[in-house]
Amino acid sequence: MIKKKNFSSKLLSSWKKLGPGLVTGASDDDPSGIATYSQAGAAYGLSTLWTALIAFPLMASIQQMCARIGLVTSQGLTGTLKKHYPRPMLYILLLFSFPAIVMNIGADIAGMGAVGNLLFPSIDANYFSVVFTIILLGLIIYLPYQKIASVLKYLCIVMLVYFVVPFLYKQNFFEIIKATFIPTIKFDKNFIAILVGILGTTISPYLFFWQASVEVEEMKNKKNHLIVNKKIIDDVNQDVDFGMTVSGFVMYFIILTTGTVLFKGGIHQIDTVEQAAMALKPLAGNLAYLLFAIGVIGTGLIAIPVLSGSISYIITETFGWEQGLDKKFHEAKPFYVIIAISLILGLSLNYIGITPIQSLIYTAILYGLTAPVLIAIILHISNNKKIMGKNVNSRISNILGFAALIIMTVAAIALIYLQISEK
Repeated sequence: MIKKKNFSSKLLSSWKKLGPGLVTGASDDDPSGIATYSQAGAAYGLSTLWTALIAFPLMASIQQMCARIGLVTSQGLTGTLKKHYPRPMLYILLLFSFPAIVMNIGADIAGMGAVGNLLFPSIDANYFSVVFTIILLGLIIYLPYQKIASVLKYLCIVMLVYFVVPFLYKQNFFEIIKATFIPTIKFDKNFIAILVGILGTTISPYLFFWQASVEVEEMKNKKNHLIVNKKIIDDVNQDVDFGMTVSGFVMYFIILTTGTVLFKGGIHQIDTVEQAAMALKPLAGNLAYLLFAIGVIGTGLIAIPVLSGSISYIITETFGWEQGLDKKFHEAKPFYVIIAISLILGLSLNYIGITPIQSLIYTAILYGLTAPVLIAIILHISNNKKIMGKNVNSRISNILGFAALIIMTVAAIALIYLQISEK
């Protein structure tokens, strides 16, 4: 009995220690990610399964750098750039980040609206999108940061849905192991596009800003927030690693599920959320749509506060305005007004004629094209001794960071080349 209590206590203690890293990892598998992984599995079977293995150490290393920058400087990425680098770099960062993040917000809202319509076909998807936007805006403005963080953590449990489905099918484990450890690359425009999309939605620029800024928020709520020692950095690294591990597993199992169910079932192009939901039918029959809806809505509720918060941190740090999810509305009006504007702009993108699935995948590809620039900036900051002091990157961090930069740059250049050459 004592052992059980000790185990429960340790488990609860470990859960309490998890914070921004877990939320970051869960928001990484937002509706945009779910759509991209689903399309990858449907179009190419298990051919992209290896990307989960490659992406995990790369995204974990970049997120650790961002977290460390926030801890050491007590500022987000934008504030650090503003203080230590020429203004043109700051404007480049804004130019590359703002459109992608707004489109991501719009894509996620559209995805949530579409699954709302899936559950209640008599109600138009646009009504659901508007309702979700209003609910999110209210929660972000009126709930204090610690409450938001707690809610987001528990919403992460939704991701467990995707771990179950593949085991309900008779699997060719040799084929799965081969696809996991031996990369398959096809030099055609569509395959490279989905590859860039997968990389873009896993190593997402908005998460860079969120991780750095939210670590500052976390430290403000701790008594020892002025002392950044090795233990604090190690704890944060473990939090990030755990969150990225969860994200990587979800990505892996979505590709495995759709690569098994949809691809082998003859569905190679996902145009609607109904088609994506079919991957969950083996789990609960007609309840599959409900499970899919829970997954998309749950991850949307996690990701959109992160997305809108990221964009608000970027702009308020640029202009030196009051900021922070720990502040009330009247204490940081510009911060919350920007969040509201980003949600409204994102919602308005639903009316330009792009389907939710297309919008979600286009967002992932846009991230894949813009991420290399931001990764290069993060690497420069985290190796700058004037900023980071003794907390500059280790050799392994630099190896993984530069690997992420090279892989994403090569993928982006290949996509641009194929787009131009095939016209």
